[in-house]
Amino acid sequence: MNSNTASLPSGQLPTQMEAVVCHGPEDYRLERIARPKAGPREMILRINACGICASDVKCKSGAAMFWGDGDKQPSWVKAPVVAGHEFFGEVVELGEGAFEHFGFDLGERAIAEQIVPCEKCRYCRDGHYWMCEVHDILGFQQGVAEGGMAEYLKVPANARVHRIPDSLSLEQAAFIEPLACGIHAVNRGDIQLDDIVVIAGAGPIGLAMVQVARLKTPKKLIVVDMLDARLELARSYGADVVLNPSRDDVGGEIRALTEGYGCDVYIEATGAPSGVIQGLDVIRKLGRFVEFSVFGKPTTVDWSIIGDRKELDVRGAHLSPATFPVAIDLLARGLVTTEGIVTHRMPLAEFEQGFKMAAAAESIKVLLEP
Repeated sequence: MNSNTASLPSGQLPTQMEAVVCHGPEDYRLERIARPKAGPREMILRINACGICASDVKCKSGAAMFWGDGDKQPSWVKAPVVAGHEFFGEVVELGEGAFEHFGFDLGERAIAEQIVPCEKCRYCRDGHYWMCEVHDILGFQQGVAEGGMAEYLKVPANARVHRIPDSLSLEQAAFIEPLACGIHAVNRGDIQLDDIVVIAGAGPIGLAMVQVARLKTPKKLIVVDMLDARLELARSYGADVVLNPSRDDVGGEIRALTEGYGCDVYIEATGAPSGVIQGLDVIRKLGRFVEFSVFGKPTTVDWSIIGDRKELDVRGAHLSPATFPVAIDLLARGLVTTEGIVTHRMPLAEFEQGFKMAAAAESIKVLLEP
């Protein structure tokens, strides 16, 4: 391969494609639009699958963190934009210099990290690219970061791209992005061998966290969720104790398991204010509280519990810095499974039903397949 523009199959890629285009809250449309073309150091993926994330559901519903509050916070989403950030695909077009830039050839399977770092701001220069001040994320910013709920996607020159082994199935490849996020959150918890760890929320990423946390071999791993089917999956993945707040005294059970002190590490992955309040209650003094979720509304708590009463170490976890290769390796080695996680697969044309299913109790991970 040389630096000349190349495509697969030569000259036969369509000029248009189908895509789910976000125009605003509750205004997502299946449209026929121009297929993106690769510019210098860019490449085009033919999308194999794109997951629907909880953040996609909250964006569609109009959550303020995506669309602003009309006062202090401006809209972060730049619409209209093709939605979707949990995608992977096959390289079908390479722009001028893309082969040398990315090291990918035509026909290879690839996945891009969500963030498209500017490489110029303070955070990018310091190596903290996932906190880029510009913060373009694929699937949310028109033109510069279009998403994967489409037949094709353009990978920008400043994207971070990873090769997917042929040994990974479609479900495994589609789970790389959620798993990579879960790995970062677990790493932020700094789990030690004698820790009692609580993971609140057994959605797709929460279930990824359970499997990764088990690999850290804590003393005890507790999972909390409102749905028994998800708790049973968590148990099969290695959870020692599962608790359902609708019938279990979560605080009492955790204190009983910890001589009354509380858990050492609490990872919040529910996206519900009650998950935060619960965590501050059940974590011990000097414990490590990891906040991962995307919330649809604010959470109100008495902050004196963080400082004056418990002196907690509160840590955020955002995206998946340097964890895509780890996620791919864990899947390839069979240390993390997608068995039971991908519950629904449907064509792009049924995206409306897909979003409804993604928000429903009977689903865990919903994939759209162009």
